[in-house]
Amino acid sequence: MFTLSELEAAHRVVKAAMSPTPSYAWPLLGQRLGAEVVVKHENHTPTGAFKVRGGLVYLDRFKRERSGLPGIISATRGNHGQSLAFAGRKHGVKVTILVPRGNSPEKNAAMQAFGAELIEFGDDFQAAREESGRLAAERGLEAVPAFHRDLCLGVSTYALELLTAHPDLDRLYVGIGQGSGISGCIMARDLLGLKTEIIGVQAQGAPAYKLSFEAGHAVSTNAADTFADGLATRVPDEHALSIIRKGAADIALVPDEEIAAAMRIYWTDTHNLAEGAGAAALAAALRERERNAGKRVGLILSGGNIDLDLFRQHVFGNTAAMAA
Repeated sequence: MFTLSELEAAHRVVKAAMSPTPSYAWPLLGQRLGAEVVVKHENHTPTGAFKVRGGLVYLDRFKRERSGLPGIISATRGNHGQSLAFAGRKHGVKVTILVPRGNSPEKNAAMQAFGAELIEFGDDFQAAREESGRLAAERGLEAVPAFHRDLCLGVSTYALELLTAHPDLDRLYVGIGQGSGISGCIMARDLLGLKTEIIGVQAQGAPAYKLSFEAGHAVSTNAADTFADGLATRVPDEHALSIIRKGAADIALVPDEEIAAAMRIYWTDTHNLAEGAGAAALAAALRERERNAGKRVGLILSGGNIDLDLFRQHVFGNTAAMAA
């Protein structure tokens, strides 16, 4: 999709808007896994999640090459929309975002605070995405998909930071929503010539990429049943799937109760807030303790944007399941 020099150029674009995020080795997490654990803290970006990197690179090219268009439009459950809204404000581009009804009020408010026009439509992400395509044609806007080369190039910069600082990681766990994060990790690893195993993570109630990975072709599901909205994908992206099938070692499935437990562990062991999708990598690594024993393990904490009510419900409201 891109070269190392293009990735380094994208990193300069991202660094002009935000500082590199830290990657820390947390000893309490290491004790739990019986391994050395390095966490990449994408919850420390200006929008609280990794996707801002993709938005910055996408809007940088849009501003240079397609500024005659009246703006962009996309669908999201939150972090993708915040990314585009943040980057749109930086580049002076009008951003319209569609979200499904019942979407996170806090994420909706954040997108509006960054300057996006927010439209609620449909009962899930897929319905909102289809409506965004219709509105793009009606309004003459550029439709930004959830997976795109420039988005993947941008989010690859976090993997560049992590794998440059820690080139000796044996395994790297990363959650899968639409696939840009794990695709970026695979691309950065390959461009750097490293041997790190990359394991994707999905919720058991939203296994579209796992099913597709095993079948060898895209498999859609009728529902995405998980509180981790960043993982709630029913329809895999074909391009992302191609990269994942060639470059990922496996895709792990974790139940929601283990994702909630991992959120609590992040809080107790590192004092970092993780949203469901952000904690999924830790949940999978804990589930695979035996495979990780004695290894150097990387975890992508992809974001910390979770509503307070959901945090209370899935962390403090289920303490019996968190004791493990």
